[in-house]
Amino acid sequence: MQLRSLAATLLLVSGPFVCSVSAQSLAGEWDATVKANGVDVPCRFKITGEGSNLQGTFFNGEELYPSTSATFVNGSLVMNFEYTSGKLEATWKDGHLQGTFHATLGTYGFSAVPHTPPPPPSAGAPMIDGDWEIANNSPKGEKAWWFLVRQNGSEVTASILRIDGDTGNLTGTWHDGKFVLSHFALARAALLEVTPQPDGSLHLLMNGKTQYTALRPEVARAKGLAPPTDPAVHTGVKDASEPFRFAFTDLNGKTIAQDDPRLKNKVIVLNIFGSWCPNCHDEAPFLEEMYKKYRAKGVEVVGLDFEQGDEVKDPVRMRAFAKRYGLDYTVLLAGASSEINDRLPQLRNFNAWPTTFFLGKDGRVAHVHAGFPSSGSGKKYTEAKQDFTETVERLLVASPNSQQ
Repeated sequence: MQLRSLAATLLLVSGPFVCSVSAQSLAGEWDATVKANGVDVPCRFKITGEGSNLQGTFFNGEELYPSTSATFVNGSLVMNFEYTSGKLEATWKDGHLQGTFHATLGTYGFSAVPHTPPPPPSAGAPMIDGDWEIANNSPKGEKAWWFLVRQNGSEVTASILRIDGDTGNLTGTWHDGKFVLSHFALARAALLEVTPQPDGSLHLLMNGKTQYTALRPEVARAKGLAPPTDPAVHTGVKDASEPFRFAFTDLNGKTIAQDDPRLKNKVIVLNIFGSWCPNCHDEAPFLEEMYKKYRAKGVEVVGLDFEQGDEVKDPVRMRAFAKRYGLDYTVLLAGASSEINDRLPQLRNFNAWPTTFFLGKDGRVAHVHAGFPSSGSGKKYTEAKQDFTETVERLLVASPNSQQ
């Protein structure tokens, strides 16, 4: 197709879609779809720039997931998202993109067309705003999960919050008697249909297969159902009277242990995580923010990174993870995620990634917080940040013998 004909076609199809006078252009907003777990999951996708400055971005609510490098040559688009080991490979043809997204947790079919305004949502959306609970006997010992909803008319943002973290922002609108919500942020993809029931409960259908019932907390208590697990009691250490011990190498190959001079007499926020873990990506920016705020007051943040596959020997993704979030705190390479209990034998009931341990100035564990919610969990996200901040401030003023 000649350049002038291509430009005219793009303008007719996409309105404000941009086309360079010297080359094909993909710049603009796209209506993208990933095929995950057998269903089509719609998602927001945007391309900016040209040539060597080309960049693609996926959206998790208002959070952005930009590519770290990209090329578009002879109709072939390749975008890398190094901080999650994600890679998009797609072919441009007749104004559409078709290809595959390779993610840490699986491979998804990908397609996209130039964005068009969606039809208006159906009128008469019922109010489902607020907190709900999903009874569920999970492999991690939970009896229930949170289903957290924020609603503005026919528009809803929600998340399912487990002990390790949440689904990210599931967003959508009211149509034909149900809310249809979706989410894709490089490693997590989901399509959730929420149908209000006559008895006041919600029927949830995840990815066209898994069904849940969501109840208001007071209804769940009246039925004798257990509440979601408290993240402050889920995980601990076998003997809280002993200092917590660790010794691993940093990204430069230097071994750092709990008795390193830089950690002596400090409050230590010890974060167990992995760059493969979506909820660890949710937590890292806040840990860095907290480190900047409290470092001068005597707080050190130490990340113990447990990786998977080839990343254990060559942590390429971890380095990109640290770069993306501008991590200035200490990160130590602790081994494979399957080795967690051997590498840290003091742990008790560790099964939530991430989990954060707060060590007082005497090196003993004073508080533990399992998991970490994203901004999609609304007030639970705010509460988690508040818990971290209050714990750090309490430990800073406590004497070593009174931290408990």
